[in-house]
Amino acid sequence: MDSAIVIIYLAAMVGFGVWGRFKAHNQEDFLVAGRRLGGLLYTGTMSAVVLGGASTIGGVGLGYTAGLSGMWLVLSIGLGIIALSLFFAPKIQKLEIYTVSQMLELRYGRGSRFVSGAIMTAYGLMISTTSTVAYATVFHTLFDLNKVWSVLIGGGIVILYSMLGGMWSITLTDFVQFFIQTIGIFLIMLPLVLSKSGGIGQLFSSLPDTHTSPVGIGWQAILGYILIYTLGLLIGQDIWQRVFTARSPGVARWGGFSAGVYCLLYAAAGALIGMAATTIVPGIEVQDDVFAAVVDASMSPVLGGIVLAAALAAMMSTASGSLMAASTVCRQDIVEPILARKDIVPASAGSSVDGAATDGSAASANGTGSGTSARSTLVRSLVRETGDEVRDSRIYLIVLGVVTLVLAMIMPSVVEALTVAYNLLVAGLFIPILGGLVFKRGTIVGVMAGMILGAVTTVVVMITMGIYSNEAIYLGLIASLVGYLVGSFASKPTSPEIMAAWKERINR
Repeated sequence: MDSAIVIIYLAAMVGFGVWGRFKAHNQEDFLVAGRRLGGLLYTGTMSAVVLGGASTIGGVGLGYTAGLSGMWLVLSIGLGIIALSLFFAPKIQKLEIYTVSQMLELRYGRGSRFVSGAIMTAYGLMISTTSTVAYATVFHTLFDLNKVWSVLIGGGIVILYSMLGGMWSITLTDFVQFFIQTIGIFLIMLPLVLSKSGGIGQLFSSLPDTHTSPVGIGWQAILGYILIYTLGLLIGQDIWQRVFTARSPGVARWGGFSAGVYCLLYAAAGALIGMAATTIVPGIEVQDDVFAAVVDASMSPVLGGIVLAAALAAMMSTASGSLMAASTVCRQDIVEPILARKDIVPASAGSSVDGAATDGSAASANGTGSGTSARSTLVRSLVRETGDEVRDSRIYLIVLGVVTLVLAMIMPSVVEALTVAYNLLVAGLFIPILGGLVFKRGTIVGVMAGMILGAVTTVVVMITMGIYSNEAIYLGLIASLVGYLVGSFASKPTSPEIMAAWKERINR
């Protein structure tokens, strides 16, 4: 019965992908859902993309091993979404771009796009790969498939519905997945396992203080989660691409805030389920096995199938969102700008961001760069499309989807790969991106120095002290900040023309 429920769920995902196919008429529809999502859809898709396998299966596992303080991983994700939504999302939504790297180019001028795009592409691929491995384990458990077939079938479904309608298909499937997650985790799993463990009062009185303390995991571990996940959520392409789908700054702010609060509740639910599992299925050595074990021990096949579908929903929504982010950045910020410089392809929506900055500068220099003229120049350069844009975006998504499947089959330690990706993302890009939003004196020289010093320092520390050492992110952020400030103050300020175009766009 549980297998049948999961099969029905997977068929529904493909169906929603087909529905999204009829809504994706152009590049803007395919990449950012036409920039017209309302509050409910926006909250659902934002929640679904950040709450993946690590948040669901990993969150329960951390609750099992660390108790209540195991909620800090998911709590840090929620705090990141809240901070992004309240302080930055309304500004980001006004930019009307497709990628984080395009924001850097608009703000600082030409020079940083390839490096930042490479980091973002690697980050998106690693998150999509880890999610693929996670839902492949569910397929293996339910259908007794080997790893290769589990990855191919699950990944093929994600690629199929994502490719059909792009962000519209992902948005529709994300909302259904958000709905299933809510029912499966909050309305079925949490009350059932708490009841089976004797109730929350009995549970807390039976566990040691270290398991009932909200900080029992230790302040160093908590700080590590905040630096990696809270800061990572502030700048991730998969998250920004959701912000670009909002129809207004208000939706971006309050819809995102609602998603962040939902994440905080999800964090508490996962930790409590894990704590209850210590009394229901004691003695499990691998924490990622706790979720499936407590489902088998406490639920009927029907309810277990719904909960497994909820876990699958969490993993697949993150995989599809990350895959879309990686393919968008790879095309817009790496491949097409190179081809455009060689005059192989015409400038398209994303590849014309170089032109956005330079055209805006030229217009201003000629006395036409202020007011409506400068803005219209930027808008034209960013949204120019050809009839093949959607087809090309599908090709990039399929190709990187295949790369994800290959990585999921051969990668020996996806946890290490994910740690490396997040460390490089935060250490390399957090300071330049945040500086672009709040620091007027930042320059392209500072951006390049910050990215290179932050990334190199992080890699060196991970090699010498270990991938999981907190010093990697601490020292990487410090090096990035020093490089950004020294490079910015040692170089000429960003040209007035670029700054004028930036201010007009972000303040409208």
